[in-house]
Amino acid sequence: MSYKVLLLDSVDERCEEVFAERGVEVVRNQNLSGQALYDEIKSYDGIVVRSSTDVTSEVLKAAENLKVVGRAGVGVDNIDIDAATARGVLVMNTPDGNTISTAEHTCGMILALARNIPQSVQKVKSGGWDRKKYMGIEVHNKTLGIVGLGKIGSEVAKRMKEFGMTIKAYDPFASVEKAESLGIELLELDELLGQTDFLTVHTPLTEKTKNMISMANADKLKKGIRLINCARGGIYREEDLDSLIEEGYVSGIALDVYSSEPPTDELYELLNHPQVITTPHLGASTEEAQEKVAEQIAHQMVDALEQKSFKGSLNGKSISLIANKEVQPYLRLAEKLGNVAIQLAPENADEFSFEYSGTCTKFADILTDSILKGILKQQISESVNLINARHFAEERGLNIRETTASQTKTFNDLITIKLGEGSAYKQISATVFGDNDYRIVEIDGFGIELRLEGDIIMYQNVDKPGMLASVSSALADQDINIANLSLGRTKKGENAITAVSVDKHLSEEELKPILNLEGIRSLQYVSLPFNGIK
Repeated sequence: MSYKVLLLDSVDERCEEVFAERGVEVVRNQNLSGQALYDEIKSYDGIVVRSSTDVTSEVLKAAENLKVVGRAGVGVDNIDIDAATARGVLVMNTPDGNTISTAEHTCGMILALARNIPQSVQKVKSGGWDRKKYMGIEVHNKTLGIVGLGKIGSEVAKRMKEFGMTIKAYDPFASVEKAESLGIELLELDELLGQTDFLTVHTPLTEKTKNMISMANADKLKKGIRLINCARGGIYREEDLDSLIEEGYVSGIALDVYSSEPPTDELYELLNHPQVITTPHLGASTEEAQEKVAEQIAHQMVDALEQKSFKGSLNGKSISLIANKEVQPYLRLAEKLGNVAIQLAPENADEFSFEYSGTCTKFADILTDSILKGILKQQISESVNLINARHFAEERGLNIRETTASQTKTFNDLITIKLGEGSAYKQISATVFGDNDYRIVEIDGFGIELRLEGDIIMYQNVDKPGMLASVSSALADQDINIANLSLGRTKKGENAITAVSVDKHLSEEELKPILNLEGIRSLQYVSLPFNGIK
């Protein structure tokens, strides 16, 4: 059977060569949009894009024969994966193709920052000569802090270690064993900021990582720290860059990524600071990386079209199960419970046990993938999905144990996650009550019933009169409304667990009055997406 593939964006010529070598008809047209794109795309089995073309639901609807979309690179923000899945279209990317290029670019930025290379180049080219002004520092015997020990962060660590740097890192989801194997000391974030001469970030941009460094926490930085960002714009608060430098907290900043690209005029003014060096998102822009991802995506797409392999697929299992509506609620439950588990687990937790009972036991394999997706998706740079979740879990040193119960328990279908040593809670169970109704039903043997959505305060306390009233009062004093609550206890006067849903996202400052109440033994805070209803 012959196939046709359309190359929509600027992809290395190696992509065309591989398709041709494997008997696929390939057409390159980089200037299509709107109706012209809708008309052209109808007859193709596959399309290849980078970041210029948006593969929207409308594009997918027009592509009547489409079977696979290939992204020659990592980011898939320009592809509507849900719409593709609903239409049975496979979406693939090449997450490994630019690892080395981005790691090398990061190392180059570290050295350029240490030795003032861009500024001194410009000085000489403009006819100047000021050796004293551009005196730099050695990286040898300095400490490099890395936030995020995924593939790129790990490769940066290996390279800069050879320069004689001491490597320390913050990654709440990397195992101690993995860090030690790389010769890296794991620290809490605030500890890392206070001990680091150079800081580089390799994480996605999330609510937790946005503005990770700003004037708000400048006093936690080691004096004169140098900052590097080749990951995602916005991890360092761009509006504060000048102030961080001018007030002496930071000696220099190197940026390859920005919150808007190209930067806005307002941001350009900030980037013009003489101690800020910039590149136009060149992390993956090497001949080798572009050739590698072009070759990889072509092979992956042909393998998929020929039903030989689905390596690099972001939605393969979803497509295979899309017709099976029975599994869908359990997949959503599993992902939500994984999200809860990682928020309750201690940092650097490396061991989890998953138990399934009832009807859902027959889906145990893919439910584990979905739990791992919930655990990992907000914490690593790569796109996490049902296909690659186990790969990323293994890469980060997570030890996973899966069991199924032969007999049903209180509920016909139950998923339980055991959190391992060091957690305030040992295990949490949840089930499906109905459409978009997923609930926690047990925590550490206590009967707790609360929907898995929104913002939830969970605390352990002495079971005595007035505890709930005290918590309610502490919230009311801050104009925080309780949406729902559930309380479980062993027996009167002993230990109790309470879960309270509130109507807003809470800060650490807003949680302190509860934690400081007499009788509160521990407090955990969980934030989850709503199930479409708020």
